[in-house]
Amino acid sequence: MKKQTVPAILILILSLVIVIGSRTFLSPCVHEDGSFGACHWAGQTLLGLGAVLGILALLCLLVKPSRAGIYLSALPVCALGILTPGTLISLCHMSTMRCRMVMQPAMVILFSAAFLLSLLGALVSRRK
Repeated sequence: MKKQTVPAILILILSLVIVIGSRTFLSPCVHEDGSFGACHWAGQTLLGLGAVLGILALLCLLVKPSRAGIYLSALPVCALGILTPGTLISLCHMSTMRCRMVMQPAMVILFSAAFLLSLLGALVSRRK
């Protein structure tokens, strides 16, 4: 396995965790009356950002000449993923709610790891 593909594979795995997690074990709050809070829309946004990140990781695996550029294009996606829950889209006001206790910290960690891997991938691809 080449050094240039390892970050892409890890980013692809992280994006799968983000996409699957945003619908299951890392999902935002569920209201008993069936209504949606602001945290629902944060979860939807994170789902979309995770999908875009996964597509970029697949492109890194398939398109060799422009890997560094694809890795660099993943950086703003990751930055948006870090800033979305709680900053760009507000979450529930109570600190004991699922969106604040589970979704926000998990997504910040996952997107931060993807950010660092994208940076690493860009550096490794540029050195070649």
